[in-house]
Amino acid sequence: MEQKKTISETKKYVRQILENDGSGHDWWHIFRVRNLALKIASMEGGDLFLIEMAALLHDIDDWKISGGTNTGNAKRWLQEVNVSPATATKIIEIIDQVSFKGAGVDTTPTIPEAKIVQDADRLDAIGAIGIARTFAYGGNKGRLIFNPEIKPEKHDDFDQYKKSTGPTINHFYEKLLLLKDRLNTKTAKSMALKRHQFMELFLDKFFGEWYENEETQNRFLS
Repeated sequence: MEQKKTISETKKYVRQILENDGSGHDWWHIFRVRNLALKIASMEGGDLFLIEMAALLHDIDDWKISGGTNTGNAKRWLQEVNVSPATATKIIEIIDQVSFKGAGVDTTPTIPEAKIVQDADRLDAIGAIGIARTFAYGGNKGRLIFNPEIKPEKHDDFDQYKKSTGPTINHFYEKLLLLKDRLNTKTAKSMALKRHQFMELFLDKFFGEWYENEETQNRFLS
């Protein structure tokens, strides 16, 4: 009963903070990630309380939202709702292992529950919703939709990735199309296939409308 109350209060807390976010990291992103994480956990196992709490809190301190200015919100909240120090430490460890940090950075989680939450977060970054979120984020940050003169980059460290300001289309090649092969669980890998294929279809249609011939498209990607 105590865990149910903690989860309920955490939902209210996170929704209050992120409900009006316009970057694609709003409350409904959290809601979907939480649901995806629990669905994956129903097949893969894991501590459900750790998984649900980490999924709910995973973006509260995210640099993409706060600009790196707000830190420790998740820790303070866990203290406020009297989560034990040992459990709170595990939840924070899971959160710390969720984020993508660049194409050249290995972010494979070491904790089983983190593998599930990371997979859930990455599933919500691909497919139809992932496409919508990507353009919402790009618009929120004032980025171009596309510039064929700016090529995608492979970011070899987290700082380089954070400083990237490339057009939104580039983000597909710098992150989104890579996620299918960086998932951890069998369940998530199966769920990702159609979402990945939809992104490929979208890009094919996008370039088909942008360019007059396939040869020019290939020069952008080369």
